[in-house]
Amino acid sequence: MSSLAFSADDLTLSLRYQTETTEGSGRYHRLARHATWKPEETAVIVCDVWDLHHSLNAVRRVEEFAPRLNELLKDARSRGMTIVHSPSDCMDAYTDHPARKRANDAPKAAQLPDDIQSWCSRIPAEEQAVYPLDQSDGGDDDDPAEHAEWAAKLKKMGRNVGTPWLKQSDLITIDEERDYISDRGDEVWNVLEARGIKNVILTGVHVNMCVLGRPFGLRQMARNGKQVVLVRDMTDTMYNPARWPYVSHFTGTDRIISHIEKFVCPTITSDQILGGKEFRFKHDERPHVVIVIAESEYETNRTLPVFVSKYLGKQCRVTLVHGSDKERNEIPGLEALMTADVAFISVRRRTLQPKQLAIVREFVAAGKPIVGIRTASHAFSLRKESAPEGLADWPEFDAQVFGGSYTNHHGNKLKSTVSIAAKTAEHPILAGIESKSFPQGGSLYMTSPVAPEATILLTGTVEGRPAEPVAWTYQRQDGGRSFYTSMGHPEDFEHPKFIRLLLNGVHWAADLPPAKNVAIAANVDQFKKHWSLMLVPASWEAASAGVLKGYAGVAWYRCSVRPRDKWIDPAGLMFELPRQSRGVQVWFNGTELKRRPDRKRGSRFLIKKDLIEANDANLLVVRIDKGDGERGWQVAPRVLSGNRKLDLQGRWQFRIGDDPAWSNIPLPARYGTSTDIVFEP
Repeated sequence: MSSLAFSADDLTLSLRYQTETTEGSGRYHRLARHATWKPEETAVIVCDVWDLHHSLNAVRRVEEFAPRLNELLKDARSRGMTIVHSPSDCMDAYTDHPARKRANDAPKAAQLPDDIQSWCSRIPAEEQAVYPLDQSDGGDDDDPAEHAEWAAKLKKMGRNVGTPWLKQSDLITIDEERDYISDRGDEVWNVLEARGIKNVILTGVHVNMCVLGRPFGLRQMARNGKQVVLVRDMTDTMYNPARWPYVSHFTGTDRIISHIEKFVCPTITSDQILGGKEFRFKHDERPHVVIVIAESEYETNRTLPVFVSKYLGKQCRVTLVHGSDKERNEIPGLEALMTADVAFISVRRRTLQPKQLAIVREFVAAGKPIVGIRTASHAFSLRKESAPEGLADWPEFDAQVFGGSYTNHHGNKLKSTVSIAAKTAEHPILAGIESKSFPQGGSLYMTSPVAPEATILLTGTVEGRPAEPVAWTYQRQDGGRSFYTSMGHPEDFEHPKFIRLLLNGVHWAADLPPAKNVAIAANVDQFKKHWSLMLVPASWEAASAGVLKGYAGVAWYRCSVRPRDKWIDPAGLMFELPRQSRGVQVWFNGTELKRRPDRKRGSRFLIKKDLIEANDANLLVVRIDKGDGERGWQVAPRVLSGNRKLDLQGRWQFRIGDDPAWSNIPLPARYGTSTDIVFEP
């Protein structure tokens, strides 16, 4: 045995997770709870940290964080934790390795979980979730020229260009005397049970594919009763920013981590074990923008998350903090401001616990930039009263942070027109905004006079009343700078000029240049540009809330079907459409199926057994020709297996236009399809 001493100290962790503000709201509090784990009851699993990958950028990112991961494993070993190395498809490289033999020799568990040897595409908690990105192209974000050179290099090395991995990266040390090597779910489970493991720490790549889905991954551990966490700074994502939602690669990772925290398991960071700071990729230079939303008057709890999703993900790392739905004067998760570079405030008349308001005061005092929208001018004070006992207010917030003098607003029926202030027309916050006046969505706030240090960008006028500043910047006494706009009504978010103003304002506060090539597209364009969710059965018009009214062109649907081996008929499966559909083509895992017309049952397509991946995801794609009638399915299709049937009623992915490439994806369905379009018997 190694002479390295074990530490008997318990492991103290802060587990970050997300919970809905109220059931069904779709808004989440990001919270943390403390946990104390015994090292001898804890295992670290290293998922697929391969020696090589078909994506050069994926290799680069692994090589960047692997040294710190190796230090984490070294520390975990010294504390007495169990280390399992799981480089999938690479067991031949370790046939005679002691750690591989150790895993093989582990006593068989008294009871193996059902399906523990299979890929897990989804657990029940994810069933209603919208998957946060499109990885169906494989997620490769290489520069095309570099990718071609890298592929040529892999070929010259004698590697399979698509799957070039042969072993785990040499940057990760495997302790021959203690560690385990296995990529099998049953073997890993045997090890965990034999060693009395209750807690599992998952690390490695890629978090949107293998870390989630492998037989030893997060979903299997969570659904089978282990206390499992992801080390969120010791992972990476296969995501291409050219795909929906068209955000930074690192924002793509954040979106998956957020999905995991909501629906799968909590996360931790490496510094909780190693000390120091959490790891951050060198090319991840995004400023951290924390958006605090606690108002019910103008629905910014709805409009701002949409704005963030569409426009801020390319350049910024964003954390949304929502006020409590139960306690008016609580904002759970406000501690996120402690690590923010920019604060974005949309709060109305909340008086907070002194320790919470102190977080805001400290952020301001540090001279950090602040953005405010609409009710932020009266964020932390009541109209006339002082704060209730035990709570704290900040009546001077408007004057001190924004340089404003909000007193009231004009009547809701009085329409305001917004104009650019001539003296500041060249200000970067106004970049890309035409000089022509435009209507304001809500009532005009009375905000004047603003402080001498303020620079007015927009003014608003109501007929017969003095003009009022509507947007301005302010150089604060603490050295920081602020941007404020009294706009922010739901109708403002429908106006391209306001969207551009708000986006520019955030960029200015974060010391970023104005955004270029901002596409503020009509909703119909989303169905042309990328796959979108579509409920089945429904007409296109109804399922798109009227956006596709009148569309009669070619349309495509796709979903994922995961049949158990025992459910599959020896003759295969049958895909059935409920009506005669001559203008329909169907593909299963990339193979086009032959149509079998049936006057009584509609159109049927045979799925031969050799096309089916049992106990795994299978891609089903349907193309509807523009001449095929109903503009949507009024009855859901289904898959038949002998006398058994699986109704495919629910969410599919849908897009309009026509491209033969849409009939398949360039990787197995288990990796490329998303959790929100999975159907299982």
